[in-house]
Amino acid sequence: MSNPPHEAPALTAHVEHTGWRAFLNTHMLICVFLGFTSGLPLFTLVYLVQAWLRSEGVNLKEIGLFALIQFPYTWKFVWAPLMDRYVPRLPGWRPGRRRGWMLVTQVLVAGAIAALGFVSPRDSIWTVAALTALVAFFGASQDISIDAYRRELLTDTEQGLGNAVHVNAYKIAALVPGSLALILSDHLPWTTVFMVTAAFMVPGMIMTLVVREPKVHGAPPRNLREAIVEPFREFILRDGWRGALFVLGFIFLYKLGDTMATNLSTSFFLDIGYSRTQIGVIAKTTAFGASLAGGIVGGLWMMRIGIGRGLWVFGVLQMVSTLGFAWLAHLGPASPGLTAIYDFAVFASHAVTRLLSVFGIDWTVLLDPRSVALALVYGLETFATGLTMAAFTAYIASTTDPRYTATQFALFTSLASVPRTLASAASGYVVAQIGWFDYFLACTALALPGMLLLLRIAPWRLRS
Repeated sequence: MSNPPHEAPALTAHVEHTGWRAFLNTHMLICVFLGFTSGLPLFTLVYLVQAWLRSEGVNLKEIGLFALIQFPYTWKFVWAPLMDRYVPRLPGWRPGRRRGWMLVTQVLVAGAIAALGFVSPRDSIWTVAALTALVAFFGASQDISIDAYRRELLTDTEQGLGNAVHVNAYKIAALVPGSLALILSDHLPWTTVFMVTAAFMVPGMIMTLVVREPKVHGAPPRNLREAIVEPFREFILRDGWRGALFVLGFIFLYKLGDTMATNLSTSFFLDIGYSRTQIGVIAKTTAFGASLAGGIVGGLWMMRIGIGRGLWVFGVLQMVSTLGFAWLAHLGPASPGLTAIYDFAVFASHAVTRLLSVFGIDWTVLLDPRSVALALVYGLETFATGLTMAAFTAYIASTTDPRYTATQFALFTSLASVPRTLASAASGYVVAQIGWFDYFLACTALALPGMLLLLRIAPWRLRS
């Protein structure tokens, strides 16, 4: 069965409502819940499992290799056609294709995360590897269904803002395994920590049960050939092999530097002398506000300048923010020398500490100058990440054909996750060879190829 080539929606600013009113609809609320649910399993692997392994004595090189467990996020396009073709049928309930797969995978993700709390990395590292692999597989499968649902739910007008809201909620999910769970781990056994983390999947399950199945664009695939072959055929025929390779190359390279810079962020903060409580309270809590602001600003700004120009502006800011990690590495675990930024950190920490002392609160440990420096650097990075991920995800959504949403969206997001999986697996070895400072300089340089491809993908002079 052949289909005419799909004209991808233009990357222009196409707006019905501007300002805050654009956030006030049911579609955006759904994006919040499903974005949070989508991010939780991945951030459990990236933050909580990483801190757990490090605290249990696993060395940095082995932790770096654990990034290979995330391979399902890279290869999810392989089984995405099956989720386009088949519809889960539960006894007495016909949820539909998207909602059915969403609920099944959400239940399995919660179970796999909870099971991690009942094993020990010291006694059975291979059991830990198997369970984390299941978390990754079920989480990637959940992403297939959620991404397809969101693409089919949102109108072309809503793609930029809706994906910004989704990414914002996705990043906010990091607060559970990256902040709350780390704080709890200082006071509770790991079994309880993982059970609490798994419980945060429940709101997404409830949302899946109450929302409606989205409108189907065209007839669903009638057989596996239509489900597997046609999505790839349409993408290649759209602009030819050359155009397809430019798109795939851009998707692979745009977030490469930022992904490598943040992959071992928790281990980096621990290595330069920050405590787990400082990381949980300061770094991750700061990330909450900064990511929220980045998603909101990114969504509203794209409504005015379009997705294409958003990729340019936000990408430059992301490169600059990566240099902040190099600055922290330069300061090191010892008391840093005075710089303009550090002078501000000293002033801010003293001012806030003095203000809190009026109310009898002593937060001197959390508000020393180095803690403020951590908040500034990580806050800027997560703000920039909120901007770029909003634009990047909106670009991917606009590039998919609504008839083949699950497969094409999975292909593009799988390719985008390759740097996180492959390059990040080697990051521990690279850091061991060149040190943290040079590593973050290299990460900044790795952002350049993706920016250069924007000259072809989304030239600044064009609004589409």
